[in-house]
Amino acid sequence: MTQPINAADLKDLAPTGRLRCGVVLAPAASAFFAVTDDKGAPRGVTVDLFNAFADRLNLPLDMQLYANSGQVTDAVASGACDLAVMPRDATREGKVDFGPAYYFIASTYLVPAGSSIQSIDEVNRAGLRIVAIANTTTARSAARTAPLAFVEEVAGVDLMTAKAQKGEGDAFALSHDSFVGMLPQVPGARVLPGQFQQTGISVAVPKGRPGALRLASQLLEEAKASGLVRRALDAAGFTDAAVAPLAG
Repeated sequence: MTQPINAADLKDLAPTGRLRCGVVLAPAASAFFAVTDDKGAPRGVTVDLFNAFADRLNLPLDMQLYANSGQVTDAVASGACDLAVMPRDATREGKVDFGPAYYFIASTYLVPAGSSIQSIDEVNRAGLRIVAIANTTTARSAARTAPLAFVEEVAGVDLMTAKAQKGEGDAFALSHDSFVGMLPQVPGARVLPGQFQQTGISVAVPKGRPGALRLASQLLEEAKASGLVRRALDAAGFTDAAVAPLAG
């Protein structure tokens, strides 16, 4: 059941009178990454959520597009972006304030054709090169859990995909759902079973705006309760992806 919108919280969330939301683009969709259609317009789970939030608040929507979650984190931290969702970790908690999650990701590795690596533990070897997206929770977790390997950071999934296609790396770090779209583009590649990180894709707002955090959390919880998140995941093709439980 929806709750009334508090006017002071609305002003805290959208001080410009427009809802400025950050969306991360990738070559293939995931439960977090959006893609662009043939007209260049973004589409995906987060796009559906932000459109619904703007309608709920009766505000115009400014969709800001970013190449990776580190960029959108910095935009929210600076106040240039009012609202985003992103993987949550301790580093980001120092930059932005988090509300509840709509989905939980589990990160693993893709290994190219011909690789002898069979398990996540085998990635932690001296001289082995991991490719990860710059300034992301997955990159930080890969560096922490595979300290003997070298982590090379790239700007986005498109560059990671190109490196995987050329065999320029020994292991490529992303979430399981992100590999659904990437795997067909890398013939012979395999996704390793298990995970080296699990974290929530959570709503985030700039620090020092408690009303914004209350309202953003309210919007996300309403979206889970109403089935909006479920419909967005289904529409993007992630029918097996589980919606995060309601907070509390």
